[in-house]
Amino acid sequence: MRNFLQKAEEGMEKVGENSFEDEIMESDIELEGEVFEPDNDPPQKMGDPSVEVSDENRDKAQLYKKEGLDALSEGKLIEAVECLTDGILLNPTSAILYATRAGVFMKMKKPNAAIRDADAALQINPDSAKGYKSRGMAKAMLGKWEDAAHDLHLAAKLDFDEEICSELKKVEPNVHKIEEHRKKYERLRKEREVKKADMERQRKQAEEVSAASAVVKDGEVITVHSSNELETKLKAASSLSRLVILYFTATWCGPCRLMGPVYKSLAEAHRNVVFLKVDIDELGIVAHRWNVSSVPTFSCVINGKEIDKVVGADKASLERKIAQHGSSKK
Repeated sequence: MRNFLQKAEEGMEKVGENSFEDEIMESDIELEGEVFEPDNDPPQKMGDPSVEVSDENRDKAQLYKKEGLDALSEGKLIEAVECLTDGILLNPTSAILYATRAGVFMKMKKPNAAIRDADAALQINPDSAKGYKSRGMAKAMLGKWEDAAHDLHLAAKLDFDEEICSELKKVEPNVHKIEEHRKKYERLRKEREVKKADMERQRKQAEEVSAASAVVKDGEVITVHSSNELETKLKAASSLSRLVILYFTATWCGPCRLMGPVYKSLAEAHRNVVFLKVDIDELGIVAHRWNVSSVPTFSCVINGKEIDKVVGADKASLERKIAQHGSSKK
C-alpha cells in the first residue's frame, strides 16, 4: 500500500512538473512561396446591383471592358482598372467585369481588392470559374493556402486551364504541410488530454486508497459498534481488494476469550487483511444477518460477501483460511 501511495504522489509531482495547464506551443511551419503584405487601400468603386441595366449601358460596358483589356495587354494597369470600373458602374450585373478587374488587381499585387471583386463576381454568378480562380490566387498571395486551394479546385472543375494547374502545384504542398502539422498537434493535444485524465484518475484513486486505509487500520483489530460502521469498513476493504475476517464474539464466551490474543496477533502478522470484531450481544441484528448461530465464528469476507467460515476456537483452521484467501490480496 505504501508503494502505491508513493507512486501516486510521485505521479502528481510529475503532473506539476509537466504543467498540464500550459498550452502546447506549436512550432512554425516551413512553407514555400512568396506571401505579400495585404493591401489596405480604400475599397474600389462597386456597382449598384439593384440598378436596372439598359441595353445601351450594357453595350457601353462591353466597350469599356475591351478598352480595359487593351490597356492590360499594354501593361497599363491603372488605366485598365479605370476602364473596367467604368464598365462595372454601367453594368453592375456582369460577373465577368468584376472577375476581369480582379485579375488586374492581382497583377498590381492588391489581393484584397481582387478578393472583393471576385466575391462580387461569385455573388452574381456562383459558377464563375474566373471568380474562383482570381479569389484563389489572391488568397494564395496572402498565404491563405487552404482557402486558396479550395477556390482553385472549384475553378478547375468549372473551367480548367494551365494557370490554375500551375497555381495548384504551388499551393497544394503548403496545404499538405499545414494538414500534417494540424494532425500532429491534434494528436499531441489528445495524448495530453489522455495523460491528464489518467493522472486525475490516479489522483482520485490515491485519495480513495488513502481514505480507505485510514478506515481499516492496518495491523489492528477493529471493534464494530453499529451496522453503518460495519458497512463502512467492508466498503473500504472492498476498495482496497482486501480480505476481511469478521469475528463474532461475546463477553460471556470462554473460547472467545482464548481466541482474543490469537486474533490480535493474526492482525499484526497479516497487515494486508482487515480484522473486524463484533459483539453479538451488542449487534444481534448483525449476527443474525450473517447467520451466526454460535461463537466464536469467523467469517471470511471479500467484496462484502462471505466466501468461507470458521466456527469455533480453531486457530489452525483460521490461519489456513487467512493464508488461502488473503495471499492474493496483498
